[in-house]
Amino acid sequence: MPAKTVPALTPPVPAHREGDNHEQGPRQRRSGVSGQDARQGEIILRTRARRIIFIAGLVGIVVLALVLSIAVR
Repeated sequence: MPAKTVPALTPPVPAHREGDNHEQGPRQRRSGVSGQDARQGEIILRTRARRIIFIAGLVGIVVLALVLSIAVR
């Protein structure tokens, strides 16, 4: 019985064509988000449940770090 093939989860990458310039020089304008805008992340916790889960996760990390530091001794 032949093995079943699994479909790829990502789309196929197009082959490199001659003449394509993948590296942009310093004078070429790049589209997208500027570096300054990309660093302006903010956490949006709209519902009470999301806020509680977020804070519980932060507290959990601190508790885990304390437990591990005590366990290593």
